[in-house]
Amino acid sequence: MSLRFLDLAVIGLYFSVIVWIGWRVSRGPKSPDDYFLAGRRIPMWAVSFTIMATIIGTGTFIGHPGTAYQKGLILLVPHLTVPLVLLVVARFVVPFYRRVVRMSAYEYIGERFGLAGRLYTSFGFLADRIFDLGVTLLTTALAINVLTGWELRDVILGVGVFTIAYTMAGGVAAVVWTDVVQGIVLLAGGAFVLLRLFFAPEAGAPFAVVGESWRAGKLDLGLTGFSWESLFSPDNQTTWLFVLAYAVQWTRRYATDQHIVQRYLVAKDDRAASQAAFFSAVLCLPVFATFMVAGACLHGFFVLSELPPPPLADGAMPYFLSKYMPTGLLGLVVAAVLAAAMSTVSADLSSVATVLTKDYFRQIVPTASDGAQVLCGRAMVVFGGGLTIVAAWLLLPDEGSAPLMERVVIVASILSGGTLGLFCLGFLTRTATRRGCYIGMACCGLYTGWAVLTEPNTRLLDLGWNFPLNPLLIGVVGHLVLFGTGYVSSVLFGGHRPDDVERLTYHRLRRIREGDTA
Repeated sequence: MSLRFLDLAVIGLYFSVIVWIGWRVSRGPKSPDDYFLAGRRIPMWAVSFTIMATIIGTGTFIGHPGTAYQKGLILLVPHLTVPLVLLVVARFVVPFYRRVVRMSAYEYIGERFGLAGRLYTSFGFLADRIFDLGVTLLTTALAINVLTGWELRDVILGVGVFTIAYTMAGGVAAVVWTDVVQGIVLLAGGAFVLLRLFFAPEAGAPFAVVGESWRAGKLDLGLTGFSWESLFSPDNQTTWLFVLAYAVQWTRRYATDQHIVQRYLVAKDDRAASQAAFFSAVLCLPVFATFMVAGACLHGFFVLSELPPPPLADGAMPYFLSKYMPTGLLGLVVAAVLAAAMSTVSADLSSVATVLTKDYFRQIVPTASDGAQVLCGRAMVVFGGGLTIVAAWLLLPDEGSAPLMERVVIVASILSGGTLGLFCLGFLTRTATRRGCYIGMACCGLYTGWAVLTEPNTRLLDLGWNFPLNPLLIGVVGHLVLFGTGYVSSVLFGGHRPDDVERLTYHRLRRIREGDTA
């Protein structure tokens, strides 16, 4: 399918605005503080938008509707855990980070547990982000391929290179202000898609698609079926497994991941950072709900209209958009797909560059000048972007594969490497030592390798004693393994603890809140 002139004009206008913002922000010399933290002067509302835009990628625009089209609203309830997570994060974690670290979240782990802990957590973050960015570019390419017929690999390359260019030039400031525009475009695009389905004349009366999808069980939240046995089933038969996996994933992401922590640090003060963390969840929830409900209603649309269904569940949304969105609105929706992709990719590439510069380059060259650090940051944007493009190519789907977002949550939880458990070990306890941390990291690594090789769906080894639980729980258990073994090892074997360990734990923050600064 080829886009019409009005659609191309809308898309061209979107790209022009992004280029203009990137050009305006990139002018003038930049210090590391300007390039990586936007001078710590971003207002609360803009930080809220950039956090929302970082979280909402094309996985939300394409992957979540695909899962809802195939399996119903099984991912909606897990996403409702976001405000609960952020109530805790905004109150305790955000002010803690703003007092303890300067640019990288993993500076904290370094202070608490030493260089090996810092490299362990930062490397896990880098692996997770490159994989997630590959998913983002892939879902974008799937949509654009259906809408235009362009080759998947060409779309991945084009979107990747364009995003790399303005992120490299403008740094975090360019990311934040383009995120504001992209967030608005994304919200508008989602609203128009949902309205188009609700009032689809091909399906009969208004809201007929809702009734048909309800009768088919596509609006089912999947809250039944939880039992002890469901934990050991290789199939994801209940939403409760996703609730557990996503609650842990959201906590890890908002409490430990650099691409979110960096957003807390760009705010102009502690209050603005905490408020932005919570209000970003308020912005995310209607977006999640919009695209999941739209995906579920696609079933009703295709049944009632008696039109041929999409060949792949993950392609259901772009298939519908390519054939049934009016001229002009289709261009807006395509711009929204691109906005979802570019906001996520730019934010994550900026955080990847920050980690590679601060946690690796500065460790190798501690006397590097400000100019050298900015230059390294720009080079790392290009390097990370190149890896992302390769990852997207490697993730190209096969017909009949499981829904993309279902596969993503499993892989992402494994790549996390127990990071949340390590953060909690340092943040919640004064007892944890460097030796205990390293033993915990080793145990988590051994556990993860064993679980991945012996899990029931794709068992590569049969050791007699294999991982018995649902694969969604591999990452969840990994956090518990690292925390538990790290704490017990600290008690049994002792080891180094920083002299100012109180400052590096929740206990110090609690005393500050209670008015005791001694």
